[in-house]
Amino acid sequence: MSTTWEHLAAEKRGRIDKSIPSEWKISKPTQASVMDVPANSGILSAEELKITESTATDLVNKLAKGELKAVDVTLAFCKRAALAHQLVNCALEFFPEAALAQAKELDEYFEKNQKPVGPLHGLPISLKDQARVRGIETSMGYIDWIGNYETSDSVIVTLLRKAGAVFYVKTSVPQTLMVCETVNNIIGRTVNPRNNNWSCGGSSGGEGAIIGIRGGVIGVGTDIGGSIRVPSAFNFLYGIRPSHGRLPYARLANSMEGQETVHSVVGPIAHSAADLRLFLTSVLREEPWSYDPKVIPIPWRSQEEEETKKKFKSGGLNLGFFNCDGNVLPHPPVLRAVDVVVSTLEKNGHNIIPWTPYKHDFAVNMINGIYAADGSTDVYRDINASGEPAIPNIRDLLNPNNPKIDLNELWDVHLQKWAYQSEYLSQWRLAEEQLGADKTLDAIIAPITPTAAIRHNRFKYYGYASVVNLLDFTSVVVPVTFADKKVDAKKRGYEPLNEIDKEMQEEYDPDAYHGAPVAVQVIGRRLSEEKTLAIAEEVGRLLGNVVTP
Repeated sequence: MSTTWEHLAAEKRGRIDKSIPSEWKISKPTQASVMDVPANSGILSAEELKITESTATDLVNKLAKGELKAVDVTLAFCKRAALAHQLVNCALEFFPEAALAQAKELDEYFEKNQKPVGPLHGLPISLKDQARVRGIETSMGYIDWIGNYETSDSVIVTLLRKAGAVFYVKTSVPQTLMVCETVNNIIGRTVNPRNNNWSCGGSSGGEGAIIGIRGGVIGVGTDIGGSIRVPSAFNFLYGIRPSHGRLPYARLANSMEGQETVHSVVGPIAHSAADLRLFLTSVLREEPWSYDPKVIPIPWRSQEEEETKKKFKSGGLNLGFFNCDGNVLPHPPVLRAVDVVVSTLEKNGHNIIPWTPYKHDFAVNMINGIYAADGSTDVYRDINASGEPAIPNIRDLLNPNNPKIDLNELWDVHLQKWAYQSEYLSQWRLAEEQLGADKTLDAIIAPITPTAAIRHNRFKYYGYASVVNLLDFTSVVVPVTFADKKVDAKKRGYEPLNEIDKEMQEEYDPDAYHGAPVAVQVIGRRLSEEKTLAIAEEVGRLLGNVVTP
């Protein structure tokens, strides 16, 4: 007798529930915000609360000195991750026993050798379900993938393991990965811990939610159209979208594998720029170009960071900014966030100039066409294999009735993309010429989405994020503020730019969005991770945004 997709999903949910020890279980609260529940649950000791509310940088320093044991840190995060899943529905795999066994081995190594195995010794790191971990299932939001147990690790997992990281949870993703909300037919919807009426973002939404509620301190996500940056923004976190070739993507599970026109990239989500740097430097120290032939052999360039930091005090940075891409005007809280960042930078001696988005409408149309270039054959093959339905977000973005393009058409798309990237660099150089001799445009400040953390099933416009993917620029999300119904009034008499803009403006409700996180992205040139992260860190420092409301 055939097994229905509903039965497979129910079995999987049962396995996840069974993986949580009974002594870590709680009754689900009824309030919209669950941010304070872990601290008041009685599950975590005072020391465990202190551990889970620390920075990754502080934790690895204490672990390296023997002031903390890997088992104690891992147990604390396993408990908090168990709470996180019960509160926001964020885990597709939870394996605390394996994590604690790994941590025990690390403690034994430290006791014997009196040194850590690497820069991440004993640090629990959560993984988006794309990451393959030997012995653990990878379903990636597809019912048909349930039962796929891995025999080896993804390269990023191998290198993190070498650096001393501990793995304990794999987090939820939307069916297909291709949308910026996180819902699938296996466990349902992952919600925002600050308000369960808001999206946690996607496709690394499980990571955004679990890091947001501190069930983790650094999480691994991926980004092909905003999938690291949107969850970071919606959960008041930092996140970096590195350029393709900087970090290893090999053996990560994916939809549309073999699609090479716009690359998905892997990167971290965390509570601070310093913790993003810890992740990047730790992975690059393992020389990922020796494992993944697509990684460019560029070690971490501390000199570029230092040169950037010198500019903070010697004349300041030259930064472009825009608050509208010409397609969709952001909601009032996002416009205010850009204004806050611009005015703060100007007050601190930086030179801020307007940037005119170059043919962003063309770029948005191009990348949307690239996503559907195979007529959505790949994703619907995996959806239809189990008989499960497509989630509404997928039906909106990837229409199975769209025609496939042929090889010659694809080659033409490659040429158009290359030409557009070249034209954008020309615009960058032109801006530098206008700045004057020996001046550089250091980065661009822009929205990451047109909304604060959005209500469910309302995410419609990806352009602020996806154009960066088409250009393959580096981008770092910086949390800025929170929507305020007393300040962020709805625009009256506004004439929409087009139908999608009209739809997005009608979506805004100051009461519904009150308190929702708002962020910007700092966009740098391709492979400028050191410089762009240093600028993002300075923006965050000037904003003083490390505290929650």
